[in-house]
Amino acid sequence: MSDETQSRRPHTLLEQLIWERRETFADFAEFATRFARDCGEPGTLSVRHVKRLASGKGDGGKPLGRPQQPTARLLERIFGVGIDDLLAPPQTLPVQSDEDAEFRALLRASGRIDGSVLQLLRDQLTMTRRLDRQLGAVLAHDEVVTKIGQVGRLMGHSVMPSTREELAALLSELRTLAGWQALDLGHVAQSWRYYEDGKMVARESTNPAFEAHTSAGQAFVLVDFGETASAAELMASIRRRVDRKTDRPVRAWLAAAHGETLAADGQRSASLRAFDHAAALLPDDVGQDDGPYLALDSVHLARWRGHALARVGEPEAIDVLTDALVRLDPTFVRAETALRVDLATAFAEIRERDQAHVHIGRARTLAADIGSARQNRRLEALMTRVGSR
Repeated sequence: MSDETQSRRPHTLLEQLIWERRETFADFAEFATRFARDCGEPGTLSVRHVKRLASGKGDGGKPLGRPQQPTARLLERIFGVGIDDLLAPPQTLPVQSDEDAEFRALLRASGRIDGSVLQLLRDQLTMTRRLDRQLGAVLAHDEVVTKIGQVGRLMGHSVMPSTREELAALLSELRTLAGWQALDLGHVAQSWRYYEDGKMVARESTNPAFEAHTSAGQAFVLVDFGETASAAELMASIRRRVDRKTDRPVRAWLAAAHGETLAADGQRSASLRAFDHAAALLPDDVGQDDGPYLALDSVHLARWRGHALARVGEPEAIDVLTDALVRLDPTFVRAETALRVDLATAFAEIRERDQAHVHIGRARTLAADIGSARQNRRLEALMTRVGSR
C-alpha cells in the first residue's frame, strides 16, 4: 500500500478489502483472473475496471452503475460479501460481530495462500515427522494436533479449487500421522477417528493415493484391536481399489502393509507372497513425489518382512531383522524399538532366552524414551513368555 493510499479513506468497501490484502489494483486483477479460471466463473476484471469499481465512479467522475452479473458474482465469491455492500462506502455498513470479523479474516488469509505458503506448510510437516520418528509421539503429537487445526481452518475457508486440493492432501497427511501417533500412545479409538477424518478430507485430493494411505492406517488399528481377519480384508480391498491408479512405490507400500496384516492373521504363505510382490514393485531409487509420505526402502521393507516372519514363527526372521537393524537409519527410533521387539520375539521362539533379553532390555529403554504404549504392551506380553533373567 502506498503512502498516498494510507493518507486517504477508501471510497468503497471493495477498495478497503483490496488494501487489506496489501495488493495493488493490478495484483488484485491478476488474482481475480486466476480465481475465475480455477472456479469456472465467466466474470472478468481488468485493472481499469477494478479501479473504477473501487472508486465508485465511472468516466468523468460520473456515478458508477451496477456491474454485470458475472462480474458481481465473481467479486461476491472472492470476498464473501454482497455486491451492494462491496460498492458502498465502508462506514455505511453495520458493525461486524467478532465472529463475522474472524470469518472474513480467515477468508482473506486463505485467499493469500500461494505456492510458497504451501511449501512452507509441507516443510513444517517434514520437520515434525523427523521429531516424531526420533523423539516419539509423546513430544510431537501436540504439535501435529495444533497443525491439524491450523490447516483445517485454512482449508475450510479456501474457495480456490487448486489450493483446496493441496490443503486437503496436506491435512490428510497430518491426520494420518496423528492416527499413527495415537495408536503408538495406546489411544486406539482416537487413532481410528484420526484416520477416518483423514479419509474424508483425502477425497478432495485428485490423487487417490492419499485416501489409500490413510485407509491403510485403519488396518493397523484393527490388528491392535485383535480384528486381524478384518484388517487383512481391508488391505486387500484397498489394493484392489487403487491398484491401477497409483504409482509403484505406493503399490509396494500397500503390498507390504497387506503382508503385515496377513501375518497377524496367521496367513503365512499369503503374507510372504505379498512381501514378494512389494519387493518386485519397489524401485531401486525411491524418490518422494507429490503423493503421501512413505517410509519404505529396502531396509524398511526388510524390517516389515522380518516382523511378519517373527509373527508366524519363522527362524529366518532373526537374520532378516538383524540385517535390517544394522542398516537402519538411527534417527528412526520408533522403528528400532519395534524391530528389537520383533527380534526378541524371534529369539524367544527358538528358546534363545539370553538373546531375547538383550533386545527386550534395549527395547524397553527406547519405548520409555518415546512414550510408546504400543511397544510396551508387546514387551509385557513377551516377558510373560520368556520370564525374567
